[in-house]
Amino acid sequence: MSQALVEPVKFNEQGLLPVVIQDWLDGTVLMLGYMNEEAVAKTLATRRVHFWSRSRNRLWEKGETSGNKLHVKELFIDCDRDTILVKAQPAGPTCHTGERACFFSRMNEQGQVAQANSQEAQGGILEGVLRTIQERRANPQAGSYTSKLFDGGQDKILKKVAEEAGEVLLASKGGKKEEIVYEVADLLFHTLMVLGYHQVSLQDIYEELGRRFGKSGLRTGT
Repeated sequence: MSQALVEPVKFNEQGLLPVVIQDWLDGTVLMLGYMNEEAVAKTLATRRVHFWSRSRNRLWEKGETSGNKLHVKELFIDCDRDTILVKAQPAGPTCHTGERACFFSRMNEQGQVAQANSQEAQGGILEGVLRTIQERRANPQAGSYTSKLFDGGQDKILKKVAEEAGEVLLASKGGKKEEIVYEVADLLFHTLMVLGYHQVSLQDIYEELGRRFGKSGLRTGT
């Protein structure tokens, strides 16, 4: 048995607690699992996610057979000390189906599966905007501002990026928060247009930022 945890953690009557796994780069919820005290201690010691399998009644490391391991970046525990959040770097798809995350089926208001292959649970608002941009490129719509930009080609998109960057500079010099927020939002949108034009994903950008901040990359020897 691993060394007992120092901080008080509230396991349930089965000696387990739920663990939410989140991609450390974009916040996507990858999966939900359960840990007992030994799994928590093993995860902390190895910096790789371990769970307690309720069906197999044993400790297991995520990805021990597939190779799709979860490398721990940070761990958090909630205010009641009965749920853990793990920010992790996945080495491949997390879901056993081969999907990046386990949450990809949308439910409708009647509680039925309305869309079995939705990716909209992944990432945040920037990913959602980029998905819309990509959809407009693939299926142009009359009257759509995004579609009009794509019709104008790369030069029109880049011209808007330059214009919006100038507006951000002016807003910053003016010092008014609401104007800065408005103009930065415009600049972010048109920058996402550039990504959509070149079919570059936000995950590519996040990974580059991760490398620059020294937290990306799998640990040597793990």
